[in-house]
Amino acid sequence: MNLDPKTVLPPVISVGDLNALTRALIEENLPLAWIAGEISNFTRAASGHCYFSLKDERAQVRCVLFRNRAQLLDWQPANGARVEVRAVPTLYEARGEFQLNVDFLRRAGLGALFEAFERLKRKLEAEGLFAVGRKRPLPSFPRTIGVVTSRRAAALRDVVTTLARRMPSIRVIVYPTQVQGEGAARQIADALALAGRRAEADVLILCRGGGSLEDLWSFNDEAVARAVATSPIPIVTGVGHETDFTVVDFIADARAATPTAAAELASPDGIALARRLGATGQALSQVFHRGLERRMLDLDVLARRLRHPGERLAHQRELLAHLGARLAAAWMRGEQVHVRRLRECARRLVLGGPDLARLQERRRGLLLRLRNAQRSHLGEWRALLVSRSAALEHLNPQAVLERGYAIVRDSHGAVVRDATQLSPGDDVEIALASGAVDARVRSTRSGRGD
Repeated sequence: MNLDPKTVLPPVISVGDLNALTRALIEENLPLAWIAGEISNFTRAASGHCYFSLKDERAQVRCVLFRNRAQLLDWQPANGARVEVRAVPTLYEARGEFQLNVDFLRRAGLGALFEAFERLKRKLEAEGLFAVGRKRPLPSFPRTIGVVTSRRAAALRDVVTTLARRMPSIRVIVYPTQVQGEGAARQIADALALAGRRAEADVLILCRGGGSLEDLWSFNDEAVARAVATSPIPIVTGVGHETDFTVVDFIADARAATPTAAAELASPDGIALARRLGATGQALSQVFHRGLERRMLDLDVLARRLRHPGERLAHQRELLAHLGARLAAAWMRGEQVHVRRLRECARRLVLGGPDLARLQERRRGLLLRLRNAQRSHLGEWRALLVSRSAALEHLNPQAVLERGYAIVRDSHGAVVRDATQLSPGDDVEIALASGAVDARVRSTRSGRGD
């Protein structure tokens, strides 16, 4: 509702009324908005409230961030930091100062990430991946829980500690992956796919500790979101803190505020179950004892009606024989259970040991293949050596000389290939197959075959 000061102001008003009216006008006409600027004059009071100024090159405005909101920050604001605040403009009536009541504070530059987050969120929601009808119920008593997170993450310790406290009998399988930085989204999607293929777990916990929007961005990746959507195993997410929301939180079958809460959501409370079991056992025991007492009373009445002691002794013998048979049967059942467990352990031990005979046979086969390969390679190299030797022998100049040819060199030692290289009177050396001859040219003839 817009207030018109001309219609609501009396002729004379107090300062308090004026400030109250001004505050109402500001808050009703200026909605919640994002404002960007630089922090200055930042102080944190003993109460936990934060006071600072938000400025740019043209103006500044006072801001207050109350303690309940300041505690949700995962980073420490400081003077000079470029930030974006989500705030409601208002007036501090006691001093008549215009200020911003900050609802959320983030470092500048995160707006683009929020826009990308909202775009992907709208896209997946339009595809029906956020629909409540597609979410699967979590198993009430899972035997195995898979955890998809980093091995070094504190979130893994929190989950394992919580599961050990609530239900120590649950088997935990860790599918390690990087949860932050370059390549983390691909690793998370691959880990979820691996868990689905192996089908070892009854439920999966996808988790990591708190962090900034950039730290949690891998969980806003479309590939990770679709891996969560297509997982054949129900998934519980526990990413960041209670105020942190990622795309996978909307797709998962259940969302927890923290990794610890995710572990509590995925596992039954062993202590509560033990209490319920104890109470049920106590109630059954009371019913049993009351029934037993009634039957004992009936037995006493019947016993008193018996007249012959021999019949009473016979009845006691029958009862003793019956109890003995029950005891023997219980003993046999217990022995059979232990024998089955022992056999299963022996079978698992045998299956887990190495097959020495198969390994030895494989070793012999590899040795045989190695020897055959050596012989084959040696034969190939020997044939190649013979071939190359024959080629070299064919090209050997000495073999040509042995067939009656000669090599003529001039006085400079150069090989003479054409008669035009020599003139009558030149000295030459004629190399034969055995020895050499010095000669002098009397005449020359040109051409081949002349």
